[in-house]
Amino acid sequence: MPLNLNLLLGRFRKAEERYRELEAWLSSPDALSDMELYRTRMSEWKSLGGAVEAFRAYRALNEDIAAAEDLLSSAADGEDTEALTDTLSELRDARDKQEQMLLLALLPHNPLDDRNMIVEIRAGAGGEEAALFAADLFRMYSMYAQKNGWGIELIYENETELGGFREIDFLLTGHGIYSKLKYESGVHRVQRIPRTESKGKIQTSTVTVAILPEVAEVDIRLDPRDIKMESCKSSGAGGQHINKTESAVRLTHIPTGLVVECQEERSQLKNREKAMKLLEARLYHMQQQERDSQIASDRKSQVGTGERCERIRTYNFPQGRVTDHRIGLSLYNIDRFMAGELDEIIQALAAQEAESALKGSHEA
Repeated sequence: MPLNLNLLLGRFRKAEERYRELEAWLSSPDALSDMELYRTRMSEWKSLGGAVEAFRAYRALNEDIAAAEDLLSSAADGEDTEALTDTLSELRDARDKQEQMLLLALLPHNPLDDRNMIVEIRAGAGGEEAALFAADLFRMYSMYAQKNGWGIELIYENETELGGFREIDFLLTGHGIYSKLKYESGVHRVQRIPRTESKGKIQTSTVTVAILPEVAEVDIRLDPRDIKMESCKSSGAGGQHINKTESAVRLTHIPTGLVVECQEERSQLKNREKAMKLLEARLYHMQQQERDSQIASDRKSQVGTGERCERIRTYNFPQGRVTDHRIGLSLYNIDRFMAGELDEIIQALAAQEAESALKGSHEA
C-alpha cells in the first residue's frame, strides 16, 4: 500500500475504540433517557461499522498469515510444504485486497449514494462509429446494473439506422449507484476498426457520459410558468418502434434554455413525468456546478467537448486493452469489461480517491 500503513492502521484502531465505546453506551440502560443523543450516537455507531468490519477482517488475515509462516518455518526438512506455501500465498493476496478495502472504508458516506441516477450518453467525435460505441456503452452499463441488482428505465433515445445512439438517457434505480458510477463521467475514447470501414483502418472516436442524481423535491423547485411543453411523434431509426401518435414530450426550461425529451412510453403523461425527472436532474446539476467555483457552470466541466484529445478512458479493441488515464491502469480484458465487469477499475479509482483524502486530512 503506497500510503503510510502505520498511519492508516492507527486511524482504524481509533475508529474501533470509538465503535466499542458507542456500542457499550448504546447497550446501557440509560441510553434511551435522551432520545436525541441516542439517535446521534446510533448514527455514528452505524457509520463506523463498515470501517471497523474491514479492519477486523484485515487483522484476522494478518493473524492467519503469521500462523502459516510459523508452520512453514517449523516444518521438518524434506517435508512436503507445497500446500502450505500455496495457502500462505493466497492469504497474502487476500490481505493485499483487504488493504484496498481499508482505503475504501475511509471514504465518507455521500448522501447521493442513496439516490437513483440518470445516465446520459452522447456520441461525440467520430460520426456513426461514435454512435455505435454509445450503444456499446449503454449495453455495458445495462449489464453492470443487472450484476448489481439495479433497475433500469429508458428516458430518451435517438437511434441511428445502424443501431447506434446519437444520444440515450436512462434512469438507474437502486442503492449505492453513485458511489460506483460517479467515476464514469467524462469522455470515453474508442480505437477500433468500424464496421463501416472497408479498408480495415483503425478509427478513433469519442462518447461522453454524464452521471446525474435524481432530484428530490427539496433540492429544486420549478415554476410551471417557466416550462414550455410540446408534444410530438417519436423519432428514431424507423420500424415498429415508431409511435404514430403524439405521445413523445419535449420540455423547455425557458430561463436556461435547457431542452429535454422523452418518448419511451406510450402514455404522454408517463413521458412527461420522465422528462420532468431529467429536466430537474440537469438543472440541479447546473446549480451544483455554480456553487463550486472550481467547476465550470455548464455541463462541459463533466463531459468535456467530446474532442478526441480529451478522455478519461481509452478502449483499444485491436490490443484488447482498456486504459483509465486518471490512474494509469490498463486491463487486457476488454471483452469482459464491455460485458459489465467494471469493478476492478472502479475499485482502483475509489482507492485512489480515499488515499488522496487521507493524505489531505493528514497534511491538514
